[in-house]
Amino acid sequence: MEDLEMLGRNVRRIRGERQLSLGALAQESGLAKQTLANLESGGGNPTVDTLLRVARALGVGVNWLVTEWGSPVLVQRRKDEAWEDTTSGRRRVLDHIHGSGQVNTAVLELNDARELAPPLTPGTLHHVYVISGSVVAGPPDDAHRLESGDFIRFPGDVKHVLRAASGGAQVHVVTTVPQVQQFSPG
Repeated sequence: MEDLEMLGRNVRRIRGERQLSLGALAQESGLAKQTLANLESGGGNPTVDTLLRVARALGVGVNWLVTEWGSPVLVQRRKDEAWEDTTSGRRRVLDHIHGSGQVNTAVLELNDARELAPPLTPGTLHHVYVISGSVVAGPPDDAHRLESGDFIRFPGDVKHVLRAASGGAQVHVVTTVPQVQQFSPG
């Protein structure tokens, strides 16, 4: 279900960037308008042929449709954490993303500097797990205060904040940078 919702978001976003109506995309792709409406709403079960037709009509590769771009902010609170038992112990899945690119992993010790970080490469995402302390993270209009054990994913391709709420904090950050050419945000 999440994959189909992501696919729908991408088709809707790229269609909007191309300034195509749903009817124009239907005509260009040779698909029914209702098929495209279902696809954009995250419903249905599109075939490979459908994906190829939509991608060609939008002038992009299929990978543009099935890669997470411009992801919304995702927050997981420690109180809502879900653990799975595995043969080697327990696992807490923090997030799933799709696509390919560079992945940078780091542990950061933060201070309470108030400056906004500049936008990074289009499609960049930050995945932040708070190890200790309190943190403020996210785009300025969607920043969240997080405590130890909380997780957030937010776009790094817009101005954003990642700082200790007060004093110091330690976070584990995974930054994903796609290698596929992206549309610029906005």
